[in-house]
Amino acid sequence: MKIFKIIMAIVAVSILAFAGFLGYSYYSYTEAFDTENKPYKTYIGYIDLEKALLNDTYKLCDEGRIYNTYSSASLKAYKGSKKRFRDHINATFNNNSFTDSGYLNFRFLVNCEGNAGWFEIIQMNLDLEETTLNKTMVDSLFTITSNPENWEIIEYYDAPRNYYMYISYRIENGKVTEIIP
Repeated sequence: MKIFKIIMAIVAVSILAFAGFLGYSYYSYTEAFDTENKPYKTYIGYIDLEKALLNDTYKLCDEGRIYNTYSSASLKAYKGSKKRFRDHINATFNNNSFTDSGYLNFRFLVNCEGNAGWFEIIQMNLDLEETTLNKTMVDSLFTITSNPENWEIIEYYDAPRNYYMYISYRIENGKVTEIIP
């Protein structure tokens, strides 16, 4: 009688485990990657190539695969160094007595040839609320940021690749006070 109870318990646990596995498999196959009713329909670092600025200037390599989409290429993307980039911004950006303060964020891709394109621009005030900054100031920083002389060609697996990058300029009274990252 004891053996029968043990065998029945093993069979019941096995059936429950198998049912749990089937339920998890069904969820993973049908629901986990369904973005239809979710607030974030794309991956981190996604840029809509059709709506982005400078989307027709250069071509993406490697069938459009993008590397470093979660954290950007960050410090290894700056040609020379971040200090050189900061010095370049300070030397070429003429604040023309702008009075705006806020954050000017550029999200973009750099192709395997080191050409920056596919830009999205997000403008915020210092309280991180979306706003509109001076158009001439935004255009000036956009021109400087999109210049290919600023960006390295980054290799992965011994071949140059496309990568995701972002830059946030903290601007106080029209002067760039910080460049993130």
